[in-house]
Amino acid sequence: MNTPLLQALRATFDDLDGRRDVRVVVIKGAGPAFCAGMDLKEMQQRHGQADPEGNVVEVLQRVERSKHPTIAALHGMRSRAAASWRCTVTCAWPRSPRGSAMPLARIGLVIPFPLGQKLVEIIGPAHTRHLLFTGQPIDARRAYEIGMVHQVVSADELSTAVQALARRIADNAPLSLAGIKASILRATSAREQIVHHDLDAAATKARTSADAQEGRRAMLEKRKPAFRGE
Repeated sequence: MNTPLLQALRATFDDLDGRRDVRVVVIKGAGPAFCAGMDLKEMQQRHGQADPEGNVVEVLQRVERSKHPTIAALHGMRSRAAASWRCTVTCAWPRSPRGSAMPLARIGLVIPFPLGQKLVEIIGPAHTRHLLFTGQPIDARRAYEIGMVHQVVSADELSTAVQALARRIADNAPLSLAGIKASILRATSAREQIVHHDLDAAATKARTSADAQEGRRAMLEKRKPAFRGE
């Protein structure tokens, strides 16, 4: 997830919301994985001073606010789960040896508060702690068990399953779909009133730390980082 991709994703959803011929939006990843996470090279070039994570938060919130139901079709060996959390429904295929992960602690970063808040909303605090503290990937079956994804199918069946799900949703009344989605968003809107300036400051401190620089370098160089707590 780099700046051009995020800008294009926002523009695409702005366009889709203005179209009357759209009932459901399916988000898929090109290449070997649904999403490989943040562009570490871009972050390293900025030395952690800019806030690419903030752009991610804003764009994913824009996806969630879309008037259309959205489906995330997850595939690949090392998909990053955060990109799918704002979708209405998530499908995944189970044959990934690595699965989905949020390895922020492994590169010295703190999850942006709105993303952590959304993850707690989806899978609860206990599973969130385990996922974020370890930074280890979980496979599609485990993601289904804890409520992170709604449906698990084989790689060969993923496209068909997603199309069938999209058709089932699209065949329903458009005003009903829009109203239901708006009602769910309203029911969870109180989360946006929680003050988190201190947590944002903690995330910024971590992102600009020496440990974060070391973590990004280590992941790009495919080695174990040497964290110093500074």
